[in-house]
Amino acid sequence: MPMDVVGLGNALIDALVVIEEGDLCDRMSLIRGTMHPVDDAGWNRVYDQVKHLSVTLDAGGSCANAVATAGLLGADALYCGRVGDDELGQVYAQRMIEACGKHALQVTPGKPTGKSLALISASDAERTMVTDLGAATTLPDLDRFLPLVDQAKVTHFTGYTLFDPQVAAAVEIAMKRARSVGSLVSLDAADPVVIRVQRDLVWSLIERYADLVFLNAEEAQMLTGEVPEAAILQIAGRMQNPGIVVVKIGRAGSLVLHQDTLYRVDSVPVIPRDTTGAGDSYAGGFLFGLTRGWSPERCGRFASAVASLVVGQIGARLKDRAVLQDLLRTHGG
Repeated sequence: MPMDVVGLGNALIDALVVIEEGDLCDRMSLIRGTMHPVDDAGWNRVYDQVKHLSVTLDAGGSCANAVATAGLLGADALYCGRVGDDELGQVYAQRMIEACGKHALQVTPGKPTGKSLALISASDAERTMVTDLGAATTLPDLDRFLPLVDQAKVTHFTGYTLFDPQVAAAVEIAMKRARSVGSLVSLDAADPVVIRVQRDLVWSLIERYADLVFLNAEEAQMLTGEVPEAAILQIAGRMQNPGIVVVKIGRAGSLVLHQDTLYRVDSVPVIPRDTTGAGDSYAGGFLFGLTRGWSPERCGRFASAVASLVVGQIGARLKDRAVLQDLLRTHGG
């Protein structure tokens, strides 16, 4: 039986902490609102500055969050990533089972499970990420992953996997396999840092493999040099097959382009508590709708509603499955 969504990404434990405005980012040379890749020592230097506060630990990683959201909504979803042979790796596996009923995690002995520290602004819920990939940088076993791609309606990837050349090469192999078997290739740019570091590679993957692309306004501008309305047209024009391009524009909602038709999707008003995972949950909601045969416009409206629930809480995943099911009924699912 075909699966709905299969994802390959960086498996990271999220450490979430709310901070008051101050000079922490300046003192630690962090650019507010972006992701900062570091090693284990660099991660701990920042963590030491906030560990006295209330820190919440949860399973995370952009691709995993999107797949987990789809799974929580009821999709047959499966996630593959690398974790360490440690307690955090075991916790991570259990969290994916809770979301999807199963997992396809691979274990790398001798390396710690990757981790991401989210510094969440108390004033506007903006998050600054400090990430040590740990075991997530280990080359995935494609002999175990590609048979899953063969069964998937959609195979989802994120830009975070493109930093390491070997892992990026494995991602391209998986994308090529997906195209060959008719699985839709979904790519989320994930962070402006990805575009800054791997802009040419991102373009190459979009042009040759992508059927569905997610970006936010800053990522779209960095990739194309254009404002969202022009950027979305440029991206769609360079895709090999007519696909779907989504540009998220924060409180202004999102733009969804499909077959030369541009839909403007309003955001759902919410008092923001934490923007961590908002884009991931949007992608997960959109992919869920897509596998149900919904129109791209309907997918966008539902995805926006899912994302609003996540923004209104602390943490990248909405843990209350009943709330998601209520939302699904409201949207005619």
